[in-house]
Amino acid sequence: MLDMTPKKLAARKALRINPAKTCQPVGAMYAALGVHRCMPHSHGSQGCCSYHRTFLARHFKEPAIATTSSFSEGACVFGGGSNLKKAVKNIFDIYNPDIIAVHTTCLSETIGDDLNTLIQQLDIPAGKIVVHTNTPSYVGSHINGFANMMSGFIKYISEKNAVPNGKIGIFPGFVNPGDMHELKRIAKLLGVKYIMFPDTDGTMNSALTGHYEMYPKGGTTIQEIRELGGAQHVLALGEITSCTPAMDLKRKCGVDFTALPLPIGVEATDRYIMALSHLSRREVPAEIEEERGQLLDIMIDSHAYYGDKRVAIAGDPDTVLGLAAFCLELGMKPRYMITGTPDEKFSKKAKEFLLKYGVTDCIAKANTDLFELHQLMKNKSVDLLIGGTHCKYIARAEDVPFVRAGFPILDRYVHPYMPLVGYRGAMRLIELICNTLLDRQDRDAADKDFELVM
Repeated sequence: MLDMTPKKLAARKALRINPAKTCQPVGAMYAALGVHRCMPHSHGSQGCCSYHRTFLARHFKEPAIATTSSFSEGACVFGGGSNLKKAVKNIFDIYNPDIIAVHTTCLSETIGDDLNTLIQQLDIPAGKIVVHTNTPSYVGSHINGFANMMSGFIKYISEKNAVPNGKIGIFPGFVNPGDMHELKRIAKLLGVKYIMFPDTDGTMNSALTGHYEMYPKGGTTIQEIRELGGAQHVLALGEITSCTPAMDLKRKCGVDFTALPLPIGVEATDRYIMALSHLSRREVPAEIEEERGQLLDIMIDSHAYYGDKRVAIAGDPDTVLGLAAFCLELGMKPRYMITGTPDEKFSKKAKEFLLKYGVTDCIAKANTDLFELHQLMKNKSVDLLIGGTHCKYIARAEDVPFVRAGFPILDRYVHPYMPLVGYRGAMRLIELICNTLLDRQDRDAADKDFELVM
């Protein structure tokens, strides 16, 4: 299918082929779905909203609710103010959310709609809230949209003079509901009082009950977003994703934060747990210590099958950095690390921990695409490819073992429910990586080498 991809690399500035990202509104919509009784609203055309909802629904295998301003030719000429006013009234009348989270699209950004002014002119029912953020699709990626939507909630809702509540804010980064569930489980085991924002655990992985709930029980409540202004401290997980909203909260409310990598693997999970322990002044319980010991035991037991393997990793910047760091802990060596998100902090942070492990020949690149990754792999192959579903075409063309991890995963099930973070997430990653390599060993083995015990 990709057999015509050339080996020769050429500089490309104005063209992306198979970008390893999607657009800002997808991330903004996902962040809004992590707030309780919130209706995400796409201020643009119907087609944009439908695409963004479909993209999320295909990954999470859950309905991604959202509304739209439904721009037509008239809105393109005169602006979308009238559409937004009608939309907000209809949404509150028909769907009755507690809050509407408006994000922009290419069209409304190009027109130049002033959302601050438009929202001030709205007739908002008593007790209801409308917030917004700007998410032009032609800038950044879904990661930036996710962070911008978080900042929008903070700017509108978090209280500057909130009463100190001793809680720890946890900004989980752009991760699956299963990851958020695991981050909360660890905090609960430590007895930590926390506010996770946003929280799609319970909204995008809700249980089948026999009847449809437009607003499931999960999600960060409006009151909790208000209380972030009185939090003791914030842990911003995923340094590229979560630092912007954490800084906005600090500017507005004076709440300090610590930026940490996504807790994928041993060291990063250690840092998350020790930060919680330090802030809460609580001992790490034996249950967590046991999980860590089990992970180390699994790493040693299975090391022979993945040690010194060369790996290519593609996806969201914080996820790629976390996966690469864990691969290094396993004794694997990243050869390519790529993300479509345009943020040079990615390359800088990658270089820092690659040097720590003595890896000097890895290409770590932001603002690139899967076409370039395929070209690189044609020139110098790898033993394993890790990434979202779009990578499977490269894996097929180059006959490389492939592990699905991150976002989006459109062609398999259960991934959003299962964590990559924490010690349990690391155990799952080893299972995926090691068993994929063992499956390849079985596939390629001659009859005389086809072993029962491996």
